[in-house]
Amino acid sequence: MNPPAVPPRPIELRLRELNQLFDSFDPAPFHEKDLDRDAEEFIVSWAREYPPDAPLLFRLHLPADQRRFEPEQTVRSAVQNYFTYRSELARLDVRRTLQQGRSSLLVGLLFLAACMGARQLLHQVSTAEWVRVVEEGLLIIGWVAMWRPVELLLYDWWPLLRRKRTFDNLSRMQVEVRFDDDLARRPAP
Repeated sequence: MNPPAVPPRPIELRLRELNQLFDSFDPAPFHEKDLDRDAEEFIVSWAREYPPDAPLLFRLHLPADQRRFEPEQTVRSAVQNYFTYRSELARLDVRRTLQQGRSSLLVGLLFLAACMGARQLLHQVSTAEWVRVVEEGLLIIGWVAMWRPVELLLYDWWPLLRRKRTFDNLSRMQVEVRFDDDLARRPAP
């Protein structure tokens, strides 16, 4: 027996005009336009409230006079295209972060090996107390050089991957446009 289908989690946005959803400085047609930065931030922040794999439903409320633009398909394709693009950018961020982590790890290991080698040489040359301080300093500096590669490879890529998964989910979400007569009469906030 199949488990019951999980209803999509709603993300609702009320606008006075369809154009408010899109970046006003982008000259591209609607289906290729960037979303307005505030609209994107609102949608993404709401999506982050849900599990990253939860089905989503974007419900756009517009005044009835916006029906003439037939926004359903426009909004659907614009949202899908935009978040697919953002997902690809996030994927590249994950990839670059991991590449930077690997190359930083190589540099860090080489530096640590050089510090350890210099420490061994100093230990063989002299047993003076000041040499011991320098030896310990080389050990500490060598391990501190490993800090950033370890941070990149263990921690920094996880939030980027989460953002990519959020954008993937947003690119697949259902889109619904509702027309409300009272939206046109409401005063602007």
